[in-house]
Amino acid sequence: MGDAVDLTGDGGVLKKILRRAKPDALQPTDDLPLVDVHYEGVLEETGEVFDTTHEDNTVFSFEVGKGSVIKAWDIAVKTMKVGEVAKITCKPEYAYGSAGSPPDIPPNATLVFEVELMICRPRKGSSLGSVSDEKARLEELKKQRELAAAAKDEEKKKREEAKAAAAARIQAKMEAKKGHGKGKGKAK
Repeated sequence: MGDAVDLTGDGGVLKKILRRAKPDALQPTDDLPLVDVHYEGVLEETGEVFDTTHEDNTVFSFEVGKGSVIKAWDIAVKTMKVGEVAKITCKPEYAYGSAGSPPDIPPNATLVFEVELMICRPRKGSSLGSVSDEKARLEELKKQRELAAAAKDEEKKKREEAKAAAAARIQAKMEAKKGHGKGKGKAK
C-alpha cells in the first residue's frame, strides 16, 4: 500500500501500511492510551516466527508510551488507527538490542512485526478529558437545537392560530354583510 515510512529518522523503525483504517477511526492518544493488538513477529534474517497472537486468537494489551513494550512498538503503534494493519521493522536498538530477550531472539536481531490495531480505550477509572468534554459539548448543542426547534414550532403554531383567527374574522364579516344585505331597501 505504499512505501515504508521511517518513523525515527535513522531507519530504526520502519512502518508500511498493509491495510488502511477508515478515515474517522480512532488512534491512541493521551485520553485513549490502552490498546489491543493482534500481531505476528518474525526474525528478519530467517523469517522464523518467534511470537504471535494468531495461533490462539488472543489479543495483546498495553499502554502506549509507558515503556512496557519494545521502543519500536511505542513509536509505531501510536501512529496507527483502529483497523489498520502495518508491517513494522525494528532495528535491534528499538527492539531487544544486544540483550536478545526473550530467549528465542538472538542478540542484535532485527524484528519484523505485522500488527493490527484492534481497540483504543481510556485507562480504567480515568476521566476521558477531551472525549467527555466533546460529549458534553455535543449534548449542549443537541439541547440548543431542540430548544430552537421547539421555539420554531411554537412560532409556527402562533402564526397558524393568527391566520385562523383572521380568517374567522373575515368569514364573520362576510356572513354579517350577507345577512344585512337581504331585505334592506326592498321594503315598499
